[in-house]
Amino acid sequence: MMSTVTALVEPTFPDVLSAAARIRPYLAPTPLRKSPAVSEVVGADVYLKHEFHLPTGAFKVRGGVNLVSQLSPAEQEAGVIAASTGNHGQSVAFAARLFGVKAIICAPENSNPAKVEAMKELGATVKLVGADFDEARVACEQLAAAEGYRYIHSGDEPLLIAGVGTHTLEILSEEPDIDVIIVPIGGGSGAAGACIVAKAVNPEIVVIGVQAEKAPSAYLSWRAGKPVEATTSTWAEGLATRTPFELPQRILRRLLDDFVLVSEEAISDAVRFLLARNRILVEGAGASPLAAALVLKDRLAGKRVALILTGGNISIPQLKAVLDDA
Repeated sequence: MMSTVTALVEPTFPDVLSAAARIRPYLAPTPLRKSPAVSEVVGADVYLKHEFHLPTGAFKVRGGVNLVSQLSPAEQEAGVIAASTGNHGQSVAFAARLFGVKAIICAPENSNPAKVEAMKELGATVKLVGADFDEARVACEQLAAAEGYRYIHSGDEPLLIAGVGTHTLEILSEEPDIDVIIVPIGGGSGAAGACIVAKAVNPEIVVIGVQAEKAPSAYLSWRAGKPVEATTSTWAEGLATRTPFELPQRILRRLLDDFVLVSEEAISDAVRFLLARNRILVEGAGASPLAAALVLKDRLAGKRVALILTGGNISIPQLKAVLDDA
């Protein structure tokens, strides 16, 4: 059951404000902290948005709570289903438990075990299916169509995008003079939300997306102005999509200022740096904004920069590999 994307209306800044009010009883704002260590190495005033402090360890729960809180009685009764490499699934599972709704998550067979366990702990039924996210997504859509579940796409959902955009609302409420925001892109919901908020508050704010060189579908689609599929072999599963998502791409094509790719080594270096110098542990996708900031040092010099560290759900094997590569 594919999303009828053409019927989807792009969320607006007022939608993000409504989402902020809706999620506040359940999700406290996350810290925004200036990092002397990162500021020094980048050559700018750099603030880190600690999204890993959220209950699921990642930003997506903002969108999950916003969306599930708005389900119709019939949708609540039917239950929800989603495809995920982990963070979207945890978001849906958390929100479903909060509002008493049954949740099924389809995840790739090689999923991060820590994220699979977390989804189960939150009460979701997890089905491991397919070699990667996109195969899991196809299986999920088929199951949704057959059983009548409310399918929650990980990108083509206005309420999800409005919900996750609250991270940027919090950043600019605390530090209105931010010049640049760097945000990871897998499907693009977080970056789309960041763009909607930043451009509404101050059109001069530059929003830059970052994806892995080994998973460049969203990047290539944004550059081409049309959907481009690509292979994915990055260890940073939060950045790993083979197929672009139409609604986020539509927003990003209009509002995103730039988009960069970073290497696997740069992502691992960023995870190590944040652990060693900031005493914070993030997953690959969460570290990618720092990797991008280091690539863009010359452009960022002297500016006030916010890096959205989207999640902290790194597995022990992933962390061991990152540390062994040092």
